[in-house]
Amino acid sequence: MALCAGVANNAYGQAVGADSLKKDSVQKHALKLQRKEAVALSKQYDVGDLANAIFHPHKRPDSVLKKSSGITVIPNVAANPTIGSQIGIKAVAGRKLGNDPNTLLSVAATSASITTKGIIYFYVNHNVYTPGNKWNFQGSLVAAKTVTPDFGLGIGRQNVEGSEADKILADPQRKVYTLKSLYFNFREKVYKEIQKGLFVGAGVSFDIRRNIEAKDTTNKLTPSRIYNEQHGLPQDRYSANGLLFNVQYTTRDNQNRAYKGIYADAGFRINQTWMGSTKSAVQFTTDFRKYFSLSESHPEHVIAFWNWGSYLLGGTLPYLEIPGTGRDGSFRSGRGYTSTYFKGTQYNYSEVEYRFPILNNKFVSGVTFFNLQTANDGLGTKLFRVWQPGGGGGLRVLFNKATRTNLCLDYAWGKYGSKGFFLGLNEAF
Repeated sequence: MALCAGVANNAYGQAVGADSLKKDSVQKHALKLQRKEAVALSKQYDVGDLANAIFHPHKRPDSVLKKSSGITVIPNVAANPTIGSQIGIKAVAGRKLGNDPNTLLSVAATSASITTKGIIYFYVNHNVYTPGNKWNFQGSLVAAKTVTPDFGLGIGRQNVEGSEADKILADPQRKVYTLKSLYFNFREKVYKEIQKGLFVGAGVSFDIRRNIEAKDTTNKLTPSRIYNEQHGLPQDRYSANGLLFNVQYTTRDNQNRAYKGIYADAGFRINQTWMGSTKSAVQFTTDFRKYFSLSESHPEHVIAFWNWGSYLLGGTLPYLEIPGTGRDGSFRSGRGYTSTYFKGTQYNYSEVEYRFPILNNKFVSGVTFFNLQTANDGLGTKLFRVWQPGGGGGLRVLFNKATRTNLCLDYAWGKYGSKGFFLGLNEAF
């Protein structure tokens, strides 16, 4: 018994020693990466550095090993043709959890704002990776008073045949209607890593609209009214509540502004009447992004590709839930057009963007981009038959170098005379 006890104690001591050495090795590797990242960051210049230069000109710079703050609080100034001009306050945060150097950056944001078009918007969202990427939590909470431009259903096909109602629904002239409503959303997805970079997940989403009102009350033949009558939907309210099932694969080096890697997500959304949904529906969605860094010494030279799609497999979607321009998860697709300028129950969007530094300290950089979108219209036009282009360019101002947070200023063009200035925080994708 004494011999067995001695052997056991010796084995336990060896195991503890091995684990300790492994832990020390991981910590040393993490410290080495932190030092390398800190040195790289010390050569960059962001808005925080500018503020220090103005208000604390004689302050000595921090040690390269001191971590920069991962929290940015700024006025939430934005502008685009959909919302007009916006003012509010916004906070974004980014941090790696734990000591594992391979853990992906966790990000979160919250904002309260008001726009010149009468939109009042409050949201909280998060994308959190636990240490070692064992779990990923993605979610959002939204409460808003919205004003939504409506350009009908479809991809803007000019030669539309059918009844007067069919022509109004397809809106070939791209006449704009306006829908006001109160909007509430709660969404949460939980992913579990099953292999390195590969996650499976499930969740729920509740999208609720109340007090839907068409601004043009004199004209009863509007696209939304026609669609609702055709599909047996109420005109002034709906709920789209459902279950989410997704598969995600990611190798991106940063969630805010990737230099390299892949992000891919595919999943089903199943709206259920027993969950309070006005109509049942099944959608399949895909989101694919690929980033190519063109230089080892200047990794900010990036070509980025994005494809996003949403396809109704069965059932009925409420009119304001039909996928289309700017209806992706971050509402950033389709620069050059207002939100939902094109939409259909089958929708696909692609974009390519070239990103490049302008100043050596990375404070100012630039982008050029080009996008294509296609949709069906329910009147014979199939997906991938008609395409609508958009494109433009812009500048980036580095807000927080620790999290690669950029202020984005873009000007973009589309067809039908559509164009506009787009101001936002972080890259479009």
